[in-house]
Amino acid sequence: MSVILLPSTVDGVPPLPAGVRAVRYDVAAPAPADAAHADAVVVWGNPHDRLAELAAAATRVRWVQTLAAGPDAVLAAGFAPEAVVTSGRGLHDATVAEHVLALVLACVRSVPAMVHAQDERRWADELGGLQALHTPGGPVRTLLGAQVTVWGFGSIAARLAPLLTGLGAQVTGVATRAGERHGYRVVAPGDLPEVLPRTDVLVGLLPALASTRHAIGADAIGALPRGAWVVNAGRGSTLDEDALLTAVQGGHLAGAALDVFATEPLPASSPLWHAPGVLVSPHAAGGRPVGWQDLVADNLARFVTGTPLRNVVPR
Repeated sequence: MSVILLPSTVDGVPPLPAGVRAVRYDVAAPAPADAAHADAVVVWGNPHDRLAELAAAATRVRWVQTLAAGPDAVLAAGFAPEAVVTSGRGLHDATVAEHVLALVLACVRSVPAMVHAQDERRWADELGGLQALHTPGGPVRTLLGAQVTVWGFGSIAARLAPLLTGLGAQVTGVATRAGERHGYRVVAPGDLPEVLPRTDVLVGLLPALASTRHAIGADAIGALPRGAWVVNAGRGSTLDEDALLTAVQGGHLAGAALDVFATEPLPASSPLWHAPGVLVSPHAAGGRPVGWQDLVADNLARFVTGTPLRNVVPR
């Protein structure tokens, strides 16, 4: 009898093949006794310390399925090196794309400034009334004709790009390899010096890797035109927050909308809370693994038959 551990953070149980027993475990509690007999573990919303305890207790586990799009927490937890890790890639495409679109629109349509004015009961004339469609050298205030660069052009970007296009934006992707994906031009990082100077909105959807740490740093931010916006919903480690603050406070950037941070929760002492034009989103883009039961059921059926799993993460 094979045992698969299911976290308390999701409801329901996926269809189980014959000979497989599911055990629910509390992600906030010490590892259950069944961990020692588990062949597979599903991870979602586990605190880092409890996840490390679970990895240490699950000594015979051969497959770990995280429902997160990024597997970095699982890879750092200490599961046996022979255990196959699979990610939740695809489960968050719709919700993250929706949230990123909301953040982009909030930036270009001055929504945070409107909220601040409302708090002061002030009619913000400077945000309404007659205005030019585009102001040379000024912040972009509409997606009509705007140049949006999406750095990290995976499945989430494939869902996001048509939404931006539908509102009039011109979208360019950035990925490891250049080419065309889902009908959009995708350039390699080496082409960024050509792309960034004409980018009105830079969207970061990069994973947390050694190679992506502070990829959106002083050089990339400095290459953006004056008045550009930065929206980051990938991982906090991919953005140099100090470089962003310098660019915002100095007036080079119009502002930013950030859903991920180097330290989460964002410390109360962080200057990002009060930086001009910065919108803080509390890692709210995902949080809803849509279709997780289908993915786990498919991978579970593959696991018991020895078929290659979906979304395998290189280790």
